Amino acid sequence: MAELVTERDIALAIEKLGLSGKPVCIHSSLRSFGWVEGGAKAIIQGFLNQGCTILVPTFSWRYAVPPPADDRPARNGWDYKVYPGRTSGVDLIFTPASNELDREDMGAIPEAVLSMPSRVRGNHPLCSFTALGPLAERIVADQRPLDVYAPFAALADEKGFVVLMGVGFDRMTLLHFAEKLAGRNLFRRWANDLQGSPMATEVGGCSDGFTKFEAVLSPFTQRLEVGGSLWRVLPARQALDTATQAIREDPGITHCGDAQCQRCNDGVQGGPIL
Repeated sequence: MAELVTERDIALAIEKLGLSGKPVCIHSSLRSFGWVEGGAKAIIQGFLNQGCTILVPTFSWRYAVPPPADDRPARNGWDYKVYPGRTSGVDLIFTPASNELDREDMGAIPEAVLSMPSRVRGNHPLCSFTALGPLAERIVADQRPLDVYAPFAALADEKGFVVLMGVGFDRMTLLHFAEKLAGRNLFRRWANDLQGSPMATEVGGCSDGFTKFEAVLSPFTQRLEVGGSLWRVLPARQALDTATQAIREDPGITHCGDAQCQRCNDGVQGGPIL
């Protein structure tokens, strides 16, 4: 029988890792734990009880619309002739009050955070982040359609951490911010503005190659098993600075290895020409 994980187990793990009172960006698989008493909300409450601020990705690609004919930058990880773009968001307008998210990709913990009344969601229609806890407003306040990773700048400034909870480095979104700091333009995708007209937004690219950063970031990665879930914990500032330098020295480190991956190919060359 799978080991039962309780809210107290989560609290003990947080204390052992030195995360109490800190902001943490969580990338997670609830299934990795086995059986958690109280489910996703118990994990969230374990962090909140330790004074943490939780930051989670709450992406919502349902709001995506096709690119306007007059706004199609080159080297944008996109063959406009082959793929005209998503149409799911043509009649939709995003606001941070929305609880819409890509449940299958995001998972149970982000969904639970987003459902809580005191959560604060960033202002990005496709790739928002949502925070909960004492520093929630501070962490997501600067997120905008053309500043998608502002929450990571705030997380690093607040001496926060990234927690990979039963998932790999290919889920570590902070590495996209490192790409930007290394000098790349991030890709552009589109969603409606508040008037219902298409606007450009900044988004990340392919992350399948990010598993290569495990070796680079290993020297300061803490590891702890909680139930069946392997937690890997990294200080955000140190991870960001180290990854940024690694990309500058070897741009190909981010490439997934598929020679046909247009997002990786264009990203390594510097991203869209704006």
